[in-house]
Amino acid sequence: QVQPVESGGGLVQAGGSLRLSCAASTRTFANYAMGWFRQAPGKEREFVATINWSGGSTGYADSVKGRFTISRDNAKNTVYLQMNSLKPEDTAVYYCAAGPRLATWGSEYDYWGQGTQVTVSS
Repeated sequence: QVQPVESGGGLVQAGGSLRLSCAASTRTFANYAMGWFRQAPGKEREFVATINWSGGSTGYADSVKGRFTISRDNAKNTVYLQMNSLKPEDTAVYYCAAGPRLATWGSEYDYWGQGTQVTVSS
């Protein structure tokens, strides 16, 4: 079992930065690919970024490419999402998820956190 717990959300002005963290309570964290997804009010959940078990491979949604960076520290059982140059359209609840492989589809992930709110003001 993997229980991801997100933190680091908050209110930030457009152009600002935030770093989200996701800690997973499992001894087998390094076995999992991790992903970040987000859901804005009235919209469907969308893929943001993914990283493989070693951190050697990553993937991003076009909307965040060049602004967001996903990374992981397997010694700390934690994955991060560094978000720079934030825009009001980045406002959403951000979710962390764990799965067996690098993937952009939410259905590929088995374990989900409760989410953390990110609000970007204009």
